[in-house]
Amino acid sequence: MDELEPQVPRLSLAALFLKFLGFGLLAFGGPVAQIAMIRRDLVERERWMSSARFNRLLAVMQALPGPEAHELCVHMGMTARGRLGGLLAGLGFMAPGFLLMLAAAWAYQRLVADSAAWAGPLLGMQIVVLALIVWAVRRIGRHVLEDRQLWLVAAFACAASLIGAPFWIPLVAGGLIYAFGGRPWVAAGLAVAAVVLAVFLRGDGAFSTPLIQPTGAPAESLDLFLAGLKGGLLTFGGAYTAIPYLRADTVGRGWISDGAFLDGVAVAGVLPAPLVIFGTFIGYLAGGWTGALAVTAGMFLPAFAFSMILFERLEAVVDHPPLHRALAGVAAAVTGVIAATAVQLLWSTAQRAPSLWGAGLLFLVALIAALFAKGRWVPPVLVVSGAVGGRLLFG
Repeated sequence: MDELEPQVPRLSLAALFLKFLGFGLLAFGGPVAQIAMIRRDLVERERWMSSARFNRLLAVMQALPGPEAHELCVHMGMTARGRLGGLLAGLGFMAPGFLLMLAAAWAYQRLVADSAAWAGPLLGMQIVVLALIVWAVRRIGRHVLEDRQLWLVAAFACAASLIGAPFWIPLVAGGLIYAFGGRPWVAAGLAVAAVVLAVFLRGDGAFSTPLIQPTGAPAESLDLFLAGLKGGLLTFGGAYTAIPYLRADTVGRGWISDGAFLDGVAVAGVLPAPLVIFGTFIGYLAGGWTGALAVTAGMFLPAFAFSMILFERLEAVVDHPPLHRALAGVAAAVTGVIAATAVQLLWSTAQRAPSLWGAGLLFLVALIAALFAKGRWVPPVLVVSGAVGGRLLFG
Protein backbone atom coordinates (compact mmCIF):
# COMPACT_ATOMS: atom_id res chain seq x y z
CA MET A 1 0.00 0.00 0.00
CA ASP A 2 1.35 3.45 -0.94
CA GLU A 3 2.42 5.74 1.86
CA LEU A 4 -0.30 8.26 2.68
CA GLU A 5 0.88 11.70 1.63
CA PRO A 6 0.99 14.06 4.66
CA GLN A 7 -0.55 17.53 4.67
CA VAL A 8 1.71 20.56 4.94
CA PRO A 9 1.00 22.52 8.14
CA ARG A 10 -0.58 25.92 7.69
CA LEU A 11 1.94 28.68 8.44
CA SER A 12 1.79 32.45 8.26
CA LEU A 13 4.12 34.05 5.73
CA ALA A 14 6.21 35.52 8.55
CA ALA A 15 6.55 32.15 10.28
CA LEU A 16 7.48 30.51 6.97
CA PHE A 17 10.20 33.08 6.31
CA LEU A 18 11.61 32.71 9.83
CA LYS A 19 11.67 28.91 9.56
CA PHE A 20 13.79 29.00 6.41
CA LEU A 21 15.88 31.84 7.81
CA GLY A 22 16.73 29.43 10.62
CA PHE A 23 17.81 26.83 8.06
CA GLY A 24 19.99 29.47 6.41
CA LEU A 25 21.72 30.31 9.70
CA LEU A 26 22.69 26.63 10.10
CA ALA A 27 23.53 25.89 6.45
CA PHE A 28 27.15 24.92 7.03
CA GLY A 29 28.90 21.97 5.45
CA GLY A 30 27.79 22.01 1.82
CA PRO A 31 24.72 20.67 -0.02
CA VAL A 32 24.72 17.18 1.51
CA ALA A 33 24.52 18.57 5.04
CA GLN A 34 21.98 21.23 4.01
CA ILE A 35 19.67 18.69 2.34
CA ALA A 36 19.98 16.33 5.32
CA MET A 37 18.93 19.18 7.64
CA ILE A 38 15.87 19.99 5.51
CA ARG A 39 14.90 16.33 5.30
CA ARG A 40 15.27 15.81 9.05
CA ASP A 41 13.17 18.81 10.05
CA LEU A 42 10.50 19.03 7.36
CA VAL A 43 10.07 15.39 6.30
CA GLU A 44 10.94 13.28 9.34
CA ARG A 45 9.85 15.62 12.17
CA GLU A 46 7.15 17.90 10.81
CA ARG A 47 5.89 15.61 8.00
CA TRP A 48 5.50 18.21 5.26
CA MET A 49 5.64 15.40 2.69
CA SER A 50 6.40 11.70 2.49
CA SER A 51 9.96 10.45 2.20
CA ALA A 52 9.16 8.95 -1.23
CA ARG A 53 7.91 12.28 -2.57
CA PHE A 54 10.94 14.09 -1.14
CA ASN A 55 13.25 11.61 -2.87
CA ARG A 56 11.51 12.17 -6.22
CA LEU A 57 11.71 15.91 -5.72
CA LEU A 58 15.42 15.72 -4.90
CA ALA A 59 16.08 13.59 -7.99
CA VAL A 60 14.47 16.26 -10.20
CA MET A 61 16.48 19.06 -8.54
CA GLN A 62 19.74 17.16 -8.98
CA ALA A 63 19.10 16.84 -12.72
CA LEU A 64 18.78 20.62 -13.07
CA PRO A 65 21.30 23.44 -12.71
CA GLY A 66 21.43 25.39 -9.48
CA PRO A 67 22.05 24.70 -5.78
CA GLU A 68 19.77 21.78 -4.88
CA ALA A 69 19.28 22.78 -1.24
CA HIS A 70 18.09 26.25 -2.21
CA GLU A 71 15.76 24.84 -4.88
CA LEU A 72 14.34 22.42 -2.32
CA CYS A 73 13.62 25.30 0.05
CA VAL A 74 11.83 27.24 -2.67
CA HIS A 75 9.67 24.25 -3.55
CA MET A 76 8.91 23.40 0.09
CA GLY A 77 7.84 26.99 0.61
CA MET A 78 5.54 26.69 -2.39
CA THR A 79 3.89 23.59 -0.96
CA ALA A 80 3.06 25.60 2.17
CA ARG A 81 1.99 29.00 0.81
CA GLY A 82 2.18 29.01 -2.97
CA ARG A 83 4.60 31.04 -5.05
CA LEU A 84 4.90 33.85 -2.50
CA GLY A 85 5.78 31.22 0.08
CA GLY A 86 8.42 29.81 -2.27
CA LEU A 87 9.93 33.25 -2.75
CA LEU A 88 10.06 33.92 1.00
CA ALA A 89 11.50 30.48 1.76
CA GLY A 90 14.26 30.93 -0.82
CA LEU A 91 15.08 34.43 0.40
CA GLY A 92 15.13 33.27 4.01
CA PHE A 93 17.51 30.41 3.24
CA MET A 94 19.98 32.57 1.30
CA ALA A 95 19.79 35.75 3.42
CA PRO A 96 22.32 34.84 6.18
CA GLY A 97 25.01 33.75 3.73
CA PHE A 98 24.37 36.73 1.47
CA LEU A 99 24.67 39.28 4.28
CA LEU A 100 27.73 37.58 5.75
CA MET A 101 29.39 37.48 2.34
CA LEU A 102 28.67 41.16 1.76
CA ALA A 103 30.32 41.96 5.09
CA ALA A 104 33.27 39.71 4.26
CA ALA A 105 33.74 41.34 0.84
CA TRP A 106 33.63 44.82 2.40
CA ALA A 107 36.20 43.85 5.05
CA TYR A 108 38.40 42.09 2.48
CA GLN A 109 38.53 45.09 0.16
CA ARG A 110 39.32 47.58 2.92
CA LEU A 111 41.42 45.62 5.40
CA VAL A 112 42.91 42.56 3.72
CA ALA A 113 43.40 42.82 -0.05
CA ASP A 114 46.33 45.26 -0.06
CA SER A 115 47.90 44.21 3.23
CA ALA A 116 51.34 42.61 2.98
CA ALA A 117 50.68 40.80 6.25
CA TRP A 118 47.83 38.88 4.62
CA ALA A 119 49.66 37.96 1.40
CA GLY A 120 50.96 34.61 2.69
CA PRO A 121 47.73 33.40 4.35
CA LEU A 122 45.65 34.43 1.32
CA LEU A 123 47.96 32.58 -1.07
CA GLY A 124 47.74 29.52 1.19
CA MET A 125 43.93 29.64 1.07
CA GLN A 126 44.00 30.03 -2.71
CA ILE A 127 46.19 26.94 -3.08
CA VAL A 128 43.82 24.93 -0.88
CA VAL A 129 40.84 26.12 -2.93
CA LEU A 130 42.64 24.88 -6.05
CA ALA A 131 43.00 21.46 -4.40
CA LEU A 132 39.27 21.53 -3.59
CA ILE A 133 38.43 22.39 -7.21
CA VAL A 134 40.51 19.44 -8.43
CA TRP A 135 38.76 17.27 -5.82
CA ALA A 136 35.40 18.56 -7.08
CA VAL A 137 36.28 17.64 -10.68
CA ARG A 138 36.97 14.08 -9.53
CA ARG A 139 33.79 13.92 -7.44
CA ILE A 140 31.58 15.36 -10.17
CA GLY A 141 33.18 13.14 -12.80
CA ARG A 142 32.45 10.00 -10.80
CA HIS A 143 28.74 10.80 -10.91
CA VAL A 144 28.50 12.29 -14.40
CA LEU A 145 30.96 10.37 -16.62
CA GLU A 146 29.14 7.06 -16.73
CA ASP A 147 30.40 5.71 -20.07
CA ARG A 148 33.09 6.17 -22.73
CA GLN A 149 31.07 8.67 -24.77
CA LEU A 150 30.70 10.99 -21.80
CA TRP A 151 34.43 10.73 -21.07
CA LEU A 152 35.12 11.75 -24.69
CA VAL A 153 32.70 14.68 -24.41
CA ALA A 154 34.47 15.85 -21.24
CA ALA A 155 37.91 15.50 -22.87
CA PHE A 156 36.78 17.52 -25.89
CA ALA A 157 35.29 20.23 -23.66
CA CYS A 158 38.51 20.44 -21.65
CA ALA A 159 40.67 20.73 -24.77
CA ALA A 160 38.32 23.27 -26.38
CA SER A 161 38.42 25.44 -23.26
CA LEU A 162 42.21 25.28 -23.06
CA ILE A 163 42.61 26.54 -26.63
CA GLY A 164 40.20 29.40 -25.94
CA ALA A 165 37.05 28.23 -27.75
CA PRO A 166 33.82 30.09 -26.82
CA PHE A 167 32.08 28.54 -23.81
CA TRP A 168 28.94 27.53 -25.71
CA ILE A 169 30.67 25.26 -28.23
CA PRO A 170 31.50 22.37 -25.86
CA LEU A 171 28.14 22.66 -24.09
CA VAL A 172 25.99 22.57 -27.23
CA ALA A 173 28.22 19.94 -28.85
CA GLY A 174 28.26 17.76 -25.73
CA GLY A 175 24.48 17.80 -25.42
CA LEU A 176 23.86 17.04 -29.09
CA ILE A 177 26.56 14.38 -29.45
CA TYR A 178 25.33 12.40 -26.46
CA ALA A 179 21.67 12.89 -27.37
CA PHE A 180 22.42 11.26 -30.76
CA GLY A 181 24.73 8.64 -29.25
CA GLY A 182 22.54 5.86 -30.59
CA ARG A 183 23.23 7.05 -34.15
CA PRO A 184 27.02 6.74 -34.50
CA TRP A 185 27.33 8.50 -37.85
CA VAL A 186 25.28 11.49 -36.71
CA ALA A 187 27.26 11.73 -33.46
CA ALA A 188 30.55 11.46 -35.37
CA GLY A 189 29.49 14.20 -37.77
CA LEU A 190 28.53 16.47 -34.88
CA ALA A 191 31.87 15.78 -33.20
CA VAL A 192 33.83 16.70 -36.33
CA ALA A 193 31.80 19.87 -36.78
CA ALA A 194 32.39 20.81 -33.14
CA VAL A 195 36.16 20.31 -33.43
CA VAL A 196 36.34 22.44 -36.59
CA LEU A 197 34.21 25.16 -35.00
CA ALA A 198 36.28 25.16 -31.80
CA VAL A 199 39.55 25.50 -33.73
CA PHE A 200 38.17 28.14 -36.09
CA LEU A 201 36.70 30.31 -33.30
CA ARG A 202 39.43 29.76 -30.72
CA GLY A 203 40.92 32.72 -28.91
CA ASP A 204 44.01 32.91 -26.75
CA GLY A 205 44.83 29.60 -25.11
CA ALA A 206 45.45 28.94 -21.45
CA PHE A 207 49.21 29.46 -21.62
CA SER A 208 49.71 31.77 -24.60
CA THR A 209 49.14 35.12 -22.88
CA PRO A 210 50.41 36.72 -19.68
CA LEU A 211 48.16 36.94 -16.65
CA ILE A 212 45.33 39.41 -17.09
CA GLN A 213 45.82 42.30 -14.67
CA PRO A 214 42.80 44.05 -13.16
CA THR A 215 42.13 47.39 -14.81
CA GLY A 216 40.44 48.93 -11.77
CA ALA A 217 37.47 50.03 -13.88
CA PRO A 218 34.09 49.23 -12.27
CA ALA A 219 31.92 46.73 -14.06
CA GLU A 220 28.43 47.48 -15.33
CA SER A 221 25.65 45.93 -13.25
CA LEU A 222 23.96 44.42 -16.31
CA ASP A 223 27.18 42.65 -17.32
CA LEU A 224 27.57 41.28 -13.80
CA PHE A 225 23.95 40.13 -13.73
CA LEU A 226 24.45 38.27 -17.01
CA ALA A 227 27.68 36.74 -15.69
CA GLY A 228 25.83 35.48 -12.62
CA LEU A 229 22.93 34.23 -14.72
CA LYS A 230 25.31 32.24 -16.94
CA GLY A 231 26.85 30.66 -13.86
CA GLY A 232 23.44 29.90 -12.34
CA LEU A 233 22.17 28.25 -15.52
CA LEU A 234 25.27 26.07 -15.89
CA THR A 235 25.66 24.84 -12.31
CA PHE A 236 25.41 21.13 -13.12
CA GLY A 237 26.73 18.69 -10.52
CA GLY A 238 27.61 21.22 -7.84
CA ALA A 239 28.49 24.86 -7.30
CA TYR A 240 32.08 24.38 -8.43
CA THR A 241 30.81 24.14 -12.00
CA ALA A 242 29.83 27.84 -11.89
CA ILE A 243 33.49 28.79 -11.39
CA PRO A 244 34.64 28.70 -15.05
CA TYR A 245 31.84 30.90 -16.33
CA LEU A 246 31.93 33.55 -13.62
CA ARG A 247 35.74 33.61 -13.81
CA ALA A 248 35.67 34.11 -17.59
CA ASP A 249 33.26 37.04 -17.28
CA THR A 250 35.08 38.80 -14.40
CA VAL A 251 38.75 37.84 -14.30
CA GLY A 252 38.71 37.49 -18.09
CA ARG A 253 37.57 41.11 -18.46
CA GLY A 254 40.15 42.47 -16.04
CA TRP A 255 37.64 43.40 -13.32
CA ILE A 256 39.34 41.36 -10.58
CA SER A 257 42.41 39.12 -10.23
CA ASP A 258 42.57 35.34 -10.11
CA GLY A 259 43.81 35.61 -6.54
CA ALA A 260 40.81 37.68 -5.43
CA PHE A 261 38.49 35.27 -7.24
CA LEU A 262 39.92 32.30 -5.35
CA ASP A 263 39.70 34.24 -2.09
CA GLY A 264 35.96 34.60 -2.70
CA VAL A 265 35.58 30.86 -3.19
CA ALA A 266 37.57 30.28 0.00
CA VAL A 267 35.37 32.61 2.07
CA ALA A 268 32.21 30.99 0.66
CA GLY A 269 33.46 27.60 1.85
CA VAL A 270 33.25 28.63 5.52
CA LEU A 271 29.91 30.47 5.48
CA PRO A 272 26.41 29.05 6.10
CA ALA A 273 25.26 29.22 2.48
CA PRO A 274 25.34 27.44 -0.87
CA LEU A 275 28.86 27.73 -2.28
CA VAL A 276 27.57 29.80 -5.23
CA ILE A 277 27.36 32.70 -2.76
CA PHE A 278 30.96 33.37 -3.79
CA GLY A 279 29.32 35.29 -6.65
CA THR A 280 28.31 37.99 -4.14
CA PHE A 281 31.97 38.46 -3.18
CA ILE A 282 33.08 38.63 -6.82
CA GLY A 283 30.32 41.07 -7.70
CA TYR A 284 31.22 43.37 -4.80
CA LEU A 285 34.89 43.53 -5.77
CA ALA A 286 34.02 44.15 -9.42
CA GLY A 287 31.14 46.60 -9.01
CA GLY A 288 30.49 47.52 -5.37
CA TRP A 289 27.15 47.00 -3.65
CA THR A 290 25.15 47.09 -6.87
CA GLY A 291 27.57 44.61 -8.46
CA ALA A 292 27.12 42.23 -5.54
CA LEU A 293 23.34 42.42 -5.87
CA ALA A 294 23.50 41.98 -9.64
CA VAL A 295 25.65 38.83 -9.59
CA THR A 296 23.65 37.32 -6.72
CA ALA A 297 20.34 37.99 -8.48
CA GLY A 298 21.60 36.39 -11.68
CA MET A 299 23.13 33.40 -9.89
CA PHE A 300 20.01 32.56 -7.87
CA LEU A 301 17.35 33.48 -10.44
CA PRO A 302 17.28 29.99 -12.06
CA ALA A 303 16.99 28.34 -8.64
CA PHE A 304 13.84 30.39 -7.98
CA ALA A 305 12.46 30.17 -11.51
CA PHE A 306 12.64 26.40 -12.00
CA SER A 307 10.52 25.75 -8.92
CA MET A 308 8.23 28.76 -8.95
CA ILE A 309 7.37 28.77 -12.66
CA LEU A 310 8.13 25.37 -14.17
CA PHE A 311 7.92 22.72 -11.49
CA GLU A 312 4.56 21.29 -12.58
CA ARG A 313 6.22 20.24 -15.85
CA LEU A 314 9.70 19.34 -14.64
CA GLU A 315 9.18 15.71 -13.67
CA ALA A 316 7.73 14.84 -17.09
CA VAL A 317 10.47 16.77 -18.89
CA VAL A 318 13.34 15.21 -16.96
CA ASP A 319 11.91 11.72 -17.52
CA HIS A 320 12.02 12.26 -21.32
CA PRO A 321 14.94 10.00 -22.45
CA PRO A 322 16.38 12.15 -25.29
CA LEU A 323 16.37 15.27 -23.12
CA HIS A 324 17.88 13.30 -20.25
CA ARG A 325 20.75 12.25 -22.54
CA ALA A 326 21.23 15.83 -23.71
CA LEU A 327 21.43 17.05 -20.10
CA ALA A 328 23.92 14.27 -19.34
CA GLY A 329 26.06 15.40 -22.29
CA VAL A 330 25.97 19.02 -21.13
CA ALA A 331 26.95 17.94 -17.61
CA ALA A 332 29.90 15.98 -19.02
CA ALA A 333 30.99 19.03 -21.03
CA VAL A 334 30.77 21.22 -17.92
CA THR A 335 33.00 18.71 -16.12
CA GLY A 336 35.59 19.13 -18.85
CA VAL A 337 35.31 22.92 -18.75
CA ILE A 338 35.91 23.06 -15.00
CA ALA A 339 38.88 20.70 -15.40
CA ALA A 340 40.35 23.16 -17.91
CA THR A 341 39.67 26.03 -15.51
CA ALA A 342 41.51 24.15 -12.76
CA VAL A 343 44.53 23.88 -15.07
CA GLN A 344 44.38 27.60 -15.87
CA LEU A 345 44.08 28.55 -12.19
CA LEU A 346 46.95 26.26 -11.26
CA TRP A 347 49.09 27.91 -13.93
CA SER A 348 48.28 31.46 -12.81
CA THR A 349 48.77 30.63 -9.12
CA ALA A 350 52.12 28.95 -9.84
CA GLN A 351 53.28 32.16 -11.53
CA ARG A 352 52.40 34.17 -8.42
CA ALA A 353 53.81 31.78 -5.81
CA PRO A 354 57.16 32.86 -4.30
CA SER A 355 58.12 29.19 -3.81
CA LEU A 356 56.93 26.47 -6.17
CA TRP A 357 58.14 23.81 -3.75
CA GLY A 358 56.13 25.27 -0.88
CA ALA A 359 53.06 25.81 -3.04
CA GLY A 360 53.28 22.29 -4.45
CA LEU A 361 53.63 20.77 -1.00
CA LEU A 362 50.62 22.66 0.37
CA PHE A 363 48.54 21.74 -2.70
CA LEU A 364 49.46 18.05 -2.42
CA VAL A 365 48.67 17.87 1.30
CA ALA A 366 45.31 19.61 0.79
CA LEU A 367 44.42 17.39 -2.16
CA ILE A 368 45.22 14.19 -0.26
CA ALA A 369 43.19 15.42 2.72
CA ALA A 370 40.22 16.26 0.49
CA LEU A 371 40.36 12.92 -1.31
CA PHE A 372 40.53 10.74 1.78
CA ALA A 373 38.84 12.76 4.54
CA LYS A 374 35.13 12.42 5.27
CA GLY A 375 32.70 14.80 6.86
CA ARG A 376 30.87 18.06 6.26
CA TRP A 377 33.58 20.24 7.83
CA VAL A 378 36.44 19.16 5.56
CA PRO A 379 36.42 22.17 3.14
CA PRO A 380 36.18 24.86 5.89
CA VAL A 381 38.89 23.16 7.96
CA LEU A 382 41.15 22.90 4.91
CA VAL A 383 40.64 26.57 4.04
CA VAL A 384 41.61 27.67 7.55
CA SER A 385 44.54 25.27 7.52
CA GLY A 386 45.62 26.75 4.19
CA ALA A 387 45.79 30.20 5.74
CA VAL A 388 48.01 28.85 8.53
CA GLY A 389 50.16 26.95 6.03
CA GLY A 390 50.48 30.04 3.85
CA ARG A 391 51.68 32.06 6.83
CA LEU A 392 54.34 29.47 7.64
CA LEU A 393 55.50 28.89 4.06
CA PHE A 394 55.21 32.33 2.48
CA GLY A 395 55.37 34.72 5.42
